[in-house]
Amino acid sequence: MTDPIKHRAAVPADLHGARLDQASAELFPDYSRSRLKTWIQEGKLTVDGVVLRPKDKVALDNQLELIAEAEAEVAWSGESLPLDICYEDDDVIVVNKPAGLVVHPAAGHPTGTLVNALLAHAPELQQQPRGGIVHRLDKDTSGVMFVAKSHRAHRSLVTQLSARSVTREYAALCSGQLVAGGTIDQPIGRHPTARTKMAVVSDGKPAITHFRVANRFEHFTQLQVNLETGRTHQIRVHMAWCRHPLVGDPVYGGRLRIPAGISDRLKSALADFQRQALHARSLGFDHPATGERMQFDANLPDDFRGLLAVLEAESPGVD
Repeated sequence: MTDPIKHRAAVPADLHGARLDQASAELFPDYSRSRLKTWIQEGKLTVDGVVLRPKDKVALDNQLELIAEAEAEVAWSGESLPLDICYEDDDVIVVNKPAGLVVHPAAGHPTGTLVNALLAHAPELQQQPRGGIVHRLDKDTSGVMFVAKSHRAHRSLVTQLSARSVTREYAALCSGQLVAGGTIDQPIGRHPTARTKMAVVSDGKPAITHFRVANRFEHFTQLQVNLETGRTHQIRVHMAWCRHPLVGDPVYGGRLRIPAGISDRLKSALADFQRQALHARSLGFDHPATGERMQFDANLPDDFRGLLAVLEAESPGVD
């Protein structure tokens, strides 16, 4: 066993008044709720240096400190799989994840994931929680994401995500025509009946999505989307909630709807696009060691660019 990992985080405004166990789950997302509760009860997770109960409330700017056992959080093996690495140093790896690649092993896909590829590339990631994964992209969402290689990077990146200082920009294609951009500020939680899905629910976690129109087509709109929060399936859920689901979304988009009067070429292109039209185009964060602001971009993948090219040819965009 290596030395314990120390994490620190300040309680933000949206967690003021929350239970300690709930706040800790938000601030230290790489550990399970049950494990965090145990650490609270054991005095390994303190508030301003004081041991509290899981049900005790926290307040704005309270300082949470977690002494986490530094045992390997994963028992996964490395696999020699292709990796598109945008940047790497002793603290962080930035990768461009292709669509169709699951981020980490789970029931149903124990191998062939991004984590398996990363462990083969950098075996020291075995000592990081979840193989260094600090945030995720859905299996069929492509684009840029970062991975923590060191304990200090893990602490820093988790803190930056909690403080909402990480900038994330996505390219998306939604159904229907949007006249202008805007902001969707609607809480997201588990769907009340379909437990594998997320939904806009009154008792969900705060979720804020900003979007602007990048290009308009006759029946579709290309968007630039910026996340203020990072809830599971956030963009997909929010766009479906406002009745403009992402093209190709198998979970939130419903059955493929072919607009009347479009060409056979466009019908074929839509039918062939077998994933949600969502790509993490840009990622910005402060380097965990130097504090330098880092910015990385990933070009649209071929399938997304191909669909946009057909749309542009069939119905030229409108400014």
